Amino acid sequence: MTQEKIEEFDELDGKIPVMDKRRFSADGSRNPEGEATAAKPVEAVKSAAEAALEAQLKAETERREAAEAKLVGVQAKFEEAKATIEKETQEMRDRMKRSLEDRATQAQFNFLTTLLPVLDNLNLAVQSSQTDANFEHLRDGVIGTARSFEHALVSVGVEPVPTVGTAFDPEMHEAVDMVPVDAEDDGKVVTEYGRGYKFNGKLLRPARVQVGKGA
Repeated sequence: MTQEKIEEFDELDGKIPVMDKRRFSADGSRNPEGEATAAKPVEAVKSAAEAALEAQLKAETERREAAEAKLVGVQAKFEEAKATIEKETQEMRDRMKRSLEDRATQAQFNFLTTLLPVLDNLNLAVQSSQTDANFEHLRDGVIGTARSFEHALVSVGVEPVPTVGTAFDPEMHEAVDMVPVDAEDDGKVVTEYGRGYKFNGKLLRPARVQVGKGA
């Protein structure tokens, strides 16, 4: 220690000067020198990397928001198209239903129209039988009524099943009984007991027949 430092130390009576930063003195009063100064906020200096990241984050956020807005628009268009398709489909179903109903009604109308002449012939036969007791006339009237009824059935697609002289067909014929016949007529229909009918190629009812059996 130099002589000047020693003399300075002696002037301070051997005490080391210490700056008292306590907020309160020994007697309990506030020490102005010890007041803590409010730290001034230091503005952080952003680095180039941080600025680039923030810019990238902002751009990514904008892209995401744009994508979400676009998705909402697409969803709205999808819902609108779906509603339109459902509406058009329902309208098409309604039109088809009305068309089928109209066709069925028209088919019934046409069939009933073809039956009216049959009814007329039958009424004429009944009236004739009341004034003319001739059996032949009555029989002719009944035959004519039956023929007109058959024509009415044919006009709507109903046709009789062939029977006598044809080979027995279990799909079209119902065998009631069998009768002995010559060998060449074996398995053929000999007699028709009840006429069968087909409608557009589909069997309405089988014909009730007698089948020949060769000796």
